[in-house]
Amino acid sequence: MAVQPYACTPENSLGRAIPEPESPLRSVYQRDRDRIVHSIPFRRLEYKTQVFVNFEGDHFRTRLTHSLEVAQIARAMARTLGADEDLAEAIALAHDLGHSAFGHAGEAALDQALAGFGGFDHNLQTFRIVTRLERRYAGFDGLNLTFETLEGLVKHHGPVAGPLPAAIAEHPVAATIRPDHQPPLEAQLAAIADDVAYANHDLDDGLRAGFLAIDELAPLPLAGPALAEVDRRFPGLEAPRRVHETIRRLIDGMVRDLVEVSRRGLAELSPASPDAIRGAGKALVAFSPEVAEGVAELRRFLHDRVYRHYKVSRMTLKARRVVRELTEALLAAPDCLPDGWRERAGPSASSATAATVRDYVAGMTDRFALDEHDRLFRLSRDRT
Repeated sequence: MAVQPYACTPENSLGRAIPEPESPLRSVYQRDRDRIVHSIPFRRLEYKTQVFVNFEGDHFRTRLTHSLEVAQIARAMARTLGADEDLAEAIALAHDLGHSAFGHAGEAALDQALAGFGGFDHNLQTFRIVTRLERRYAGFDGLNLTFETLEGLVKHHGPVAGPLPAAIAEHPVAATIRPDHQPPLEAQLAAIADDVAYANHDLDDGLRAGFLAIDELAPLPLAGPALAEVDRRFPGLEAPRRVHETIRRLIDGMVRDLVEVSRRGLAELSPASPDAIRGAGKALVAFSPEVAEGVAELRRFLHDRVYRHYKVSRMTLKARRVVRELTEALLAAPDCLPDGWRERAGPSASSATAATVRDYVAGMTDRFALDEHDRLFRLSRDRT
């Protein structure tokens, strides 16, 4: 489908905080995507937990593979709806850069340990990474992404209520972001692709881990019909293929529903520009009520059967302890921070130290966090 008037395009981009010469080979959104992929925080996602820690199995999703799957779904929908594929992909690839080690368990522990200093939010940390913390380019800190990509990251979950956090308010994008408005269509696609990917792929990983049997999906409103179709078309199919065929039909059904609902919404609004999308009173990318309820039921099922499984709960307990003890120890003893970080910190338990410890701990991969925890707390001659 051709690019539509409501799409963000390189020609109508508001540009970057620090102007740069344009590339003769790539659009501004392609350059955003490439900078994200080549960044160090993106590579670290390979060793950050989605649900199962990296060393529990080679085939479980990590934050990296999850981000790639989100980008694939977002790009496919963007192409179908005439949005800018590169912008949707860039937002999707960057949306999890700020996640700490050990998934949501690590984030919760970091938030609790830093409660006296504003806590921790992975979306805000993503913004800090792409605007300040990644320091590789000679002309600027961060990645100097376009305002449209930054807007998509800030509004990953929709309009922002209340005042903007300081890290965003102090950035030039704050003057253009209109926090109470909807994000552009490309950002809406990336956000809902995240929902599609994690629900289906966490289900796939839960089945692979043996936490549940595929026949338990039969009563679910979306998964049940997908499984029944597979069994009808391929009776006696071996288990791994049966799982894969069911999951791919689940994803396809969700994406088809999203595209149909989005097309209806776009036809009703008839937006002539990206600003018309931003000014709409609601998100235009959404599930139909029936599918939305089916997705909610699938999430409840995952919560009960996968996220609360005793093996996941044990990992969560250990992860919280590792992240909490690391954070608390470094807050109290900033002189234990490594070179390059120690210089940024202030006195023990100060705001400057909290900000430094937040950035340091949040950037850790699962295995680095475990190693650093050993170095700080295990008494041995070879762990200094």
